[in-house]
Amino acid sequence: MKTNEIRQKYLDFFQTKDHTLVPSDVLVPKWDKTVLFTPAGMNQFKDHFLGNVELEYTRATTSQKCLRTGDIENVGRTAYHHTFFEMLGNFSFGDYFKREAIHWAWEFLTDKKWLAINADQLTVSVYTDDDEAANIWHKEIGLPLSRIARLGEHDNFWPAGAPTDGPDGVCGPCSEIFFHPENGPECEIWNLVFTQFNREGDPPDNLVPLPNKNIDTGMGLERIAATMQGVTTNFHIDTLRPIVEAAAEVVGVAYVPDSENGRRLRRIADHVRACTMAIHENVYPGAQKEEYVIRRLLRRAVLQGHEMGLRDPFLAQIVPAVIEQMKQPYPELVPTGERIQQVITNEERGFFGSLDEGLARIESIFQKMKSENSTTVRGEDAAELYQTNGIPAELFAGIAEERKLKFDWSGYHDAMDRHAKISGNDSKGVMGDFGPIDEIKKEIKLTEFLGYQSTSAEGIIVGLVEEVSNADNEPTPVRKNELKPPKDSVQYVVLDQSPFYAESGGQVGDTGIIIGPSGSFEVTDTQKSGDVILHMGHVVMGTLVAGDPVEASVDEQRRDAIRRAHSATHVLHYALQQKLGDHAQQRGSKVSDDLFRFDFSNLIAVEADKLVAIEKMAIEKISSGGAVVAETVPLETAKKRGAMMLFGEKYPDPVRMISIGDFSKELCGGTHLSEIADVEAFEIISEESVTSGTRRIQALTGKRAVANQQQIIKSANTIANLLGTPIRGIPAATEQLLVQYKSLKKQLASGQKKGSAESEVTPSSIAATNMDSASVDKDLDYFQIRDLLKLSASCLNISLPQVEQRITAMVAEIAELRQQIAQMATVGEVNVQDLIASATWIGEIQVVVNQLENASPALMKNLVDQIRQKIAPVAVFFATSPAPDKVLLTAGFSRDLVERGLSAGDWIREVAPVVGGGGGGKPDLAQAGGKLPEKIDEALQAAIVFVERKLK
Repeated sequence: MKTNEIRQKYLDFFQTKDHTLVPSDVLVPKWDKTVLFTPAGMNQFKDHFLGNVELEYTRATTSQKCLRTGDIENVGRTAYHHTFFEMLGNFSFGDYFKREAIHWAWEFLTDKKWLAINADQLTVSVYTDDDEAANIWHKEIGLPLSRIARLGEHDNFWPAGAPTDGPDGVCGPCSEIFFHPENGPECEIWNLVFTQFNREGDPPDNLVPLPNKNIDTGMGLERIAATMQGVTTNFHIDTLRPIVEAAAEVVGVAYVPDSENGRRLRRIADHVRACTMAIHENVYPGAQKEEYVIRRLLRRAVLQGHEMGLRDPFLAQIVPAVIEQMKQPYPELVPTGERIQQVITNEERGFFGSLDEGLARIESIFQKMKSENSTTVRGEDAAELYQTNGIPAELFAGIAEERKLKFDWSGYHDAMDRHAKISGNDSKGVMGDFGPIDEIKKEIKLTEFLGYQSTSAEGIIVGLVEEVSNADNEPTPVRKNELKPPKDSVQYVVLDQSPFYAESGGQVGDTGIIIGPSGSFEVTDTQKSGDVILHMGHVVMGTLVAGDPVEASVDEQRRDAIRRAHSATHVLHYALQQKLGDHAQQRGSKVSDDLFRFDFSNLIAVEADKLVAIEKMAIEKISSGGAVVAETVPLETAKKRGAMMLFGEKYPDPVRMISIGDFSKELCGGTHLSEIADVEAFEIISEESVTSGTRRIQALTGKRAVANQQQIIKSANTIANLLGTPIRGIPAATEQLLVQYKSLKKQLASGQKKGSAESEVTPSSIAATNMDSASVDKDLDYFQIRDLLKLSASCLNISLPQVEQRITAMVAEIAELRQQIAQMATVGEVNVQDLIASATWIGEIQVVVNQLENASPALMKNLVDQIRQKIAPVAVFFATSPAPDKVLLTAGFSRDLVERGLSAGDWIREVAPVVGGGGGGKPDLAQAGGKLPEKIDEALQAAIVFVERKLK
């Protein structure tokens, strides 16, 4: 029986038992912060099991895409371990219990209409104290007691070991079903979890029966396929063996199952399949969280190929085989194949570049350990290897294990704590924290959202929570009957219904005010827990009391600005797809008041001309107008109408579809305008990289866009006035201003008294050669003015908002430079040869000590350099008095004297106090200031004494 047929049979079977078919959740459930990837079929039903939501159904069945890496080292070695796999499940939320779950599992496995497995080849296990399940298996199914094993809490309880070890929360016994092939070891094919207890504290008597008992069962699709197809490993089933063979063909190695290369090919097949499914959902390899897991999997697969002699990217060539095998249940994979291959190739290319060097460093570490008789790899070494060569710690640990060496994971995590890297444990919790928010969710299930229709509504306070400090001085949420103005704590208000939009889908939460009969509450943010809206903020007056009626009012001006920005993201999304291609799909957004950032898939930076074209298209669509229509339709209807569906997002059914004019249809739960022209103004302000394969656009709308445009125009006029040029002449004037600035700096540094032609040119004279009148600017629109300033920004290598400040500073600096050069022109003629001739010999060293007339710091530095170029060893000390109460000192040693331990910084620090000043510098050159010109002769004598003392 084929794998796809088994999946369909399972889902069909449980639909005959009145189960609702629920689509697979996404691989990265963003709503669940306890996991990185969906680890099991029950994950999407957590709130259903906990009673935190209104139940649309009490029975469900799924085929869930899952990804786990906790036992990654077993992939390829054992018959059944995978990272990505599909879990077939059937669930009951307070409906049926053990009897039905057991009978239906047995029926599906053994009935000729379904899988028709020989019943004599099946055995079961139950929890040691679960007489109820044991009796059903024995007395009702008819299994002899010899085929019913009773196992302890670490084998047949969920979570494993929960009665003794915890955690507290929902738990229950399990019953597992095993298949015994005629030749080979037994294989667990189905696990039935009976969640019937709530664990509270330590044993004994810590398992409290739940009022509503639930069923959570899971059967690995790949395992049952191996059973039905009579193969000894999941890797040889009809949907996996072709991927393994494709890997062998790409690598150029025959697939021999029992060989080391065979194991390597299985790992490659597994990891490429997992990464294909994840990248399809826009989880790209990166440095943090789930992205790090994908990077880790790809690099493990690259290492397997490297060990078989490959030195160039190869994994992407296996992707078509993965898509071919997975396209029947997941047809949406097909159009994303090219993008997936590009992402994988980019990651491979980068890793191959550092892999050889990294492996060489590992070998050197092993050699060092051998010489030190050490058997444990230091965590610090692994952390350094990751940071410099990108070798994941898991790869290092795996190689160490092959050498029978230990790995210091604790030391590694300590060394990487600043980076917060993920180490493979991709599950951080089970079923929630059971705090006050969960209590409230159990009571009310949901807050009715009224914000699509109104920004103000009446409601009843159904829950109040305040964060207070615990014994460890950490904020802990505590439920309250009333709230008063706090000192520093965060407070939460939960209403039965609310017009406040809770942050989701990239749109920020609303702010506003909640007014009750005896107090008012300022809402500074709105978040969501399940279907319950949390109004976060603090009481600003009086008292809020649970049960009181209130008036909840959203900050309407802010909401309007958010609506403008959110509707504009849909227009931008359309323009991106039109100008870049279908691959440019949204990967995240942050929509605030007239400001948003929009992340999208694109492997390279968007070229400047394309970015302008994207912006123009968006502006044209906004300006041309069109109704923004929100409607709730069946998911299938939305698909037929061509609504954009984002990979990696799970949509409810029915869905809320937002249509803009005749060009944009997206599924979205956010708040929007009713007319797209009301965006008023739109402007892209930046385009940058987020991670590999992901770009980010930041844009302004409405009032912020208008204010930004006014500021840019104001800056353009200011710059034009500074440079004495029409706005059209700003780029050319900026370029020449920069040339002039560099020329003057160079002239001052060289000590020249006569400037070059550039140093004599003023900004106004530059402009005069280019433009006759500012009237030529009258036909410039805003975007043309902005483009002119962008050219200036590019010339100066700065961002657009910095142009006015930088040009203003340069004009001021040029005036200062001219002044310094003019001052330098008053300096008496100084001849380097004359200075050298005046040197005093102290031993074999020439010491040049002189007072110069009106010399600048730049000139004195320049003279020191010229003297050092002509003679050595030499010590040089100059003093000058540019003003009646000002002294400048400069000291320098030639390199050979610095190597002998002399320091110009020490020299200047000792002499400067003589003239009432101080200073310092490097060993070869130092400068100082002072305020006693009459002491210069004394200072020069002190300079000679310093050298004499140092050379004794």
